[in-house]
Amino acid sequence: MGTEPTVIDLFCGWPNPALLPTAALSTAFNTVMADPSIRTPALMYGPDEGYHPLREHIAQWLTSYYKPEDLIPSSRICITGGASQNLACILQVFSDPIYTRNVWMVAPTYHLACRIFDDAGFAGRLRAVPQDEHGLDLGYLRRELVAAEERVGAGIHPLKPERPWGRLYKHVLYATPTFSNPSTLTMSLADRENLIRLAREFDLLVITDDVYDFLQWPSDPKTPLNRDAEALLPRLVDVDRYLDGGPANPCGNAVSNGSFSKLIGPGIRTGWAEGTEDFAYGLSQAGCQRSGGSPSHFSSAMVDQLFHQGFLQTHIDQVLRPAYASRYHRMMSAIEEHLLPLGATLPFAGPSVAGGYFIWVALPESLRASDLVPVALQEHHVKVAAGDLFQVQRDPARGRNQFGSFVRLCVAWEQEQHLAEGVRRLGRAIRQMTAQSDSGSR
Repeated sequence: MGTEPTVIDLFCGWPNPALLPTAALSTAFNTVMADPSIRTPALMYGPDEGYHPLREHIAQWLTSYYKPEDLIPSSRICITGGASQNLACILQVFSDPIYTRNVWMVAPTYHLACRIFDDAGFAGRLRAVPQDEHGLDLGYLRRELVAAEERVGAGIHPLKPERPWGRLYKHVLYATPTFSNPSTLTMSLADRENLIRLAREFDLLVITDDVYDFLQWPSDPKTPLNRDAEALLPRLVDVDRYLDGGPANPCGNAVSNGSFSKLIGPGIRTGWAEGTEDFAYGLSQAGCQRSGGSPSHFSSAMVDQLFHQGFLQTHIDQVLRPAYASRYHRMMSAIEEHLLPLGATLPFAGPSVAGGYFIWVALPESLRASDLVPVALQEHHVKVAAGDLFQVQRDPARGRNQFGSFVRLCVAWEQEQHLAEGVRRLGRAIRQMTAQSDSGSR
């Protein structure tokens, strides 16, 4: 009896362990532990805003990459426990389960964010904002914001007490504007500017997960990789900083949620938020940070060592981007060979620059991802994510199975030499399901 083939995992959105900078982290740990002037404060409670040397280095690094009109000061930076932990903290300080009307999520969305919004008191009030290759449907968002205000009316009072370090927003919007998970779409500059104008008009806080911005490469495999890439577009927080004279209130209407999870390793559990100085300070006053100082304080001291001599950016440019570009092109080639001839399509392919962890594939019209995925895993030993997973949960205005004809494939986790075989196995599953469908319709 033969051995059953090993499952090829194209679902998992983690970095492959071979890409982690383990030697540099080991050196960083030893440096921190060997120097009492670093070690002792790193092992104590940290300041609310986070480890100051890391805040300074992040501000310089972001200035170099995004090139805003002015330098980014460290006072705009608050150290966090990563993008997910910080999303919860943002909601603790800047939203209210009664006063804040809705949470709007650009769809398809990062599915695990829905639980965080539910925990903050917004279960049943998550609403999808459609996005496709033509852009964000801001007309729909405007109509729904107006309708939400009409439903609520005046005189609604927050559950939370007034706090001098923050403010409560009437609405919250969540997005991954660049190389979005799962769609890989990048929001245009025009949409970013119009979204900020809409946010100011309706007192809406735009929370952006800017976690894939540094991972970019040419979508054409024949185009050489630029070793000194710059940001594709200004972040929403950059747009809010300058558009039409700057923020409409001291806390602004956008916050950038950054993380080292995709650049150093998820277990570091360290990230940063950037907003106005008032916003960054208000975020640092979340109860969980006031009760012990910044999260990941010791990890922050280690991460800070990776900025010395420019190691972090060198690792991104010389290790991560070339590796992910190679993985992306290998998977795209396999998709073109094994999936497109079967009727699958790449609905959002075409931009000259690709990036992030994922590829979003539309299945042949006769197939549903929820039917295909278990067959692909059980009979063909390849694991993929069904598009249904990325719907905004319990959105009363959007139909079910809106993304049921899509699958998400991850280029980051599985070993590169297995990516093409995984796509080939998925093609076999599609061929099997299509044949069964054709046979049943006769």
